[in-house]
Amino acid sequence: MAQPEPDAIRTPVLHDHDQPQTGIGRRLRDIILGGQDGLVNVLGLVLGVAAATQKTQVIIVAGLAATFSESIAMGGVAYTSALAERDYYLSELNREKDEIEEVPDVETEEVREIFRDKGLKGETLERVVKDITSDKQVWLEVMMRDELHLSPVSTAGLTGRAVLTGVSTLIGSLIPLVPFLILPVVPATIVAIPLCAAVLFGVGAYKALTLVGDWRMSGLQMLIIGMASAFAGYLIGRLLHVSGA
Repeated sequence: MAQPEPDAIRTPVLHDHDQPQTGIGRRLRDIILGGQDGLVNVLGLVLGVAAATQKTQVIIVAGLAATFSESIAMGGVAYTSALAERDYYLSELNREKDEIEEVPDVETEEVREIFRDKGLKGETLERVVKDITSDKQVWLEVMMRDELHLSPVSTAGLTGRAVLTGVSTLIGSLIPLVPFLILPVVPATIVAIPLCAAVLFGVGAYKALTLVGDWRMSGLQMLIIGMASAFAGYLIGRLLHVSGA
């Protein structure tokens, strides 16, 4: 009986993993991360300041200060967090390389256990284990993916991602401020709340429609989380109420 070709065994091991960390999903995540963070933080701030003072100028200045500092901070966080993920992956990669060299029997047994858990057994299991451990690069990939559940972190386009997150934060932060630029404090506050609520719900719904999930639940989830966070800022403003004179 003809034996299975090695590639028939190795193909799923090598290629059935690690979707590229690029594309609309990654960009949408960066946009939502920045936009939601900026909108919620600045809305909470302006509501809190509006509860403490009726001076429009004070609210706008505080909001703009938060807008630009938050935008820069979020862009920086997007950049440094991706670098941290890459560094962690590389440290684990080096550790696995050393273990394969120093304790190959232990690592071979771990490969066997991984594929036993996937339902392989007997001769098929041993053939797969032998095939994997005969190529150290494949062996290493299997350990990183199936034991540690880690994928390579690409830093390609990282600066662009950081800029995208920062710009999204800037845009999101400006939304709560728009009513205060054209209306007195009280009506501006009344307008800002439903405006931001509608934006939060719309972003959550769009995320689900673009990726996966129920758009109503996704929109409602983002709305509740965002407005609860903003309401905390309002409560602080009320608790620390000062005269606007």
